Parts: sequence; structure tokens; C-alpha cells
Amino acid sequence: MNYYPFSEGKDRIKKRATGPLFFKKNSPLLLFYLWHMNRYFNVSNPLFSLGFFVLILFSCEANTDDDLASSSEPIIPTNLTLDISIVGADSTNPYGDGTGVINIVANAENAIRYEFRFGNGVVVTNTTGIVQHTYTKKELHTYTVSVSAYSKNNRSVSTSEQIEILVERQPFNNLVFYDEFDVDGSPDDSKWGYNVGIGNNGWGNGEKQYYTNRPENVRVEDGLLKITAKKENYGNSAYTSARLLTEGKFDFTYGKVEVRAKLPYGEGTWPAIWMLGSNISTVSWPACGEIDIMEHWGHNQGIVQSALHTPSSFGDTRNHGSQNIEDVSTAFHVYAVEWDSEEIIFSVDGEVHYTYNPANKNNETWPFNKDQFLILNVAMGGSWFSIDPNFESSTMEVDYVRIYQ
Repeated sequence: MNYYPFSEGKDRIKKRATGPLFFKKNSPLLLFYLWHMNRYFNVSNPLFSLGFFVLILFSCEANTDDDLASSSEPIIPTNLTLDISIVGADSTNPYGDGTGVINIVANAENAIRYEFRFGNGVVVTNTTGIVQHTYTKKELHTYTVSVSAYSKNNRSVSTSEQIEILVERQPFNNLVFYDEFDVDGSPDDSKWGYNVGIGNNGWGNGEKQYYTNRPENVRVEDGLLKITAKKENYGNSAYTSARLLTEGKFDFTYGKVEVRAKLPYGEGTWPAIWMLGSNISTVSWPACGEIDIMEHWGHNQGIVQSALHTPSSFGDTRNHGSQNIEDVSTAFHVYAVEWDSEEIIFSVDGEVHYTYNPANKNNETWPFNKDQFLILNVAMGGSWFSIDPNFESSTMEVDYVRIYQ
């Protein structure tokens, strides 16, 4: 039998003490080993021997379970299954009902958690193997959905499946705000307030009118809201008109706005149906975002335009679209916007003329994830166009305002 110096002997004891079979509690091998070590150190003091035995015994007992676990075979999940169902999918609609929703069930033996990837950058981890996901990118797209199942010692197996799914804009059909203008007199003050005065630098555009809340400029009559621009000296201005807004009374995030209106006539008139971010008083313009549902200039009679103003493009914005409507001042048309988290769509009588959907949505390009309020007004003149000197008065008539979500 070989013997080692004391220090080397301690290392040898440590190495040999890690064997799970050797140090099985109360085994004959353990007892023999302890007796052998007592002889090796030639310790005659019985108390020392007893302490030595107890120390070794408890060390072995404490490490037995961990050592057994570490020496066992790794646990790997098996029989992984992945079941994906597209909501609304059938023989008629194989790509779903347009909601973009899928339901997933994954299962594997020896798995304690699952990691799902949906092919659009989203990752979800859970312990149930059951998850629902909603895609938001419009139209028909293909995605690879994958799942990894993990065991308690972090071993994993994976599988994937490719799906095609259709996402359509869900209809805004819940009426949340409306005014049918059925009661003659002043507009409903629970819904509408006013901007009064000339604003700063002609409301920022060099406009020439003084806004009032007088019945000469704004009233409800014969089932119509009438906003009239007039040539008259008032408050050091040569023209008067009105500007109504829902600020502080109603604002919203995402929905559909419909305004059925007939526009004023005359060079210099500038009617508008538009919205501003409700946070304008704290972040200012254009950080609040502006959505121009309809703008019309009397010097360009047959054209109506829609536009957006953002920190990335404002004033002479590049984000706009228009269409020709020759009878804007003699017939009513429905001016509308549909606005959700992905895009803003402008139309007249259901005919779309502009869609805004920037690839990168951030504070510079997309301040449209917060509440906005509605504005109706008729301005007169601006810093870049003049007013017909023979203009006397003209009216924008509004049949209804309806907002859906």
C-alpha cells in the first residue's frame, strides 16, 4: 500500500470522497475507509478520532444527492408537438378571418418551459405550452412559427411550422361621439368649444379672420351646422369666421371620423376638418401631431386634400394626398379618416386618396399613438395666398359628425 505526505493525502481524500458509490451512507466501504484513515494518521486520541469520523460522515451525506444528480444522464425533452390554429380559418377563408389571431399548443415529455417565436421579432416564454398571438401587419403574409421545449437541466428540442395569415383592418362600428345638429341655435356646448381671436401670427399661417362664437359666424339651423366667413371689420380684422373644437370635451385614440359637409366658395376661403394631439399644450406643435382630414382652398376649387404634420415633416409637409371633386361647394360629401396603430387612411365618399404608413414608427414620424381632438373651421387667407377683394361671405355646412371606434 502506498502512502502520501499529509497535504497530498488530503487532496486524495477529497478526490476519492466525491465518488457517489463509495460514500453511500452507512456503506461498508465508507466504514472501512474511515477506519483506514484513522490508522493512516496514527491518531490515538479517541476524541480526535470521533470528530474526524463525524466530519467525514456528514460531508459525505450532504454531498450524496447532488453528486448522484450530477452523475446522472442529462434530461432531454422528447416527443415535441406543435399545433397551430388560425382563428376563422376554414375552406372558404384558409388564411383566417382577418383578425391575425393564432392559437398555439405545444407539448413535450420532460419539458418544464416553452419558448415561442412568431417570425415577427416577438418572443414569448411560458410553462404551459399554450399561447395566443395577434399579427398586426396588414394583408397576407407568411411567418415561421417555432417553439423550443426545455428540460429542468436546460436541455432543449425545437420544431417549427410555416403559416400564411391575413390581417385586415377591423371595422370601427362602435359610435362613440356624434352630433346630428338637430336642435337650432348655438352648437351643443357639451360637445363643442371655440377658439376666439386672431391667434399668434394669424393662427400660425398669416390668416386674416377674427374667430368669434357669435351666431353671425356659427349656428345650427335646419339640421345643419353653419360656419360662415364674413367680410366685416371686427377686432382690428377685415374678416370674421368661427373655429369649433372638441378639446377638453372629447378626444380619442384610433377610430374612424366621418363628417358630411358642403364647403364654402370663394378665392381666399380655407375650410378644414382636422385634428390635433391633446398634448399640444405640453409638447407643442408639431410634436403633438396633426391629422388634416380635409382641407380646401378657394383658389383651387376642384381639389380637396388630406395631410399629416409630424416632427419629421411639417408645414409644407410631404405627407399628403388629394383628389378632384368639382362640386365640393354645391353638394355634400363624406370626408373620412380611419386611424389605427399601423396606418391612417383618408377618403371622400369611400374613395381612398392617401394612406400614411411609415416603415419606421417613432416620435418623429408617428406621434399618432395618443389622443387627438377634432376641429371644424373656415379660415380666410394665408401667408401664401390672397383673398378675392369682392368676397362678401360664404358658409361651410355640416350635416353630421360621427366618430366610431
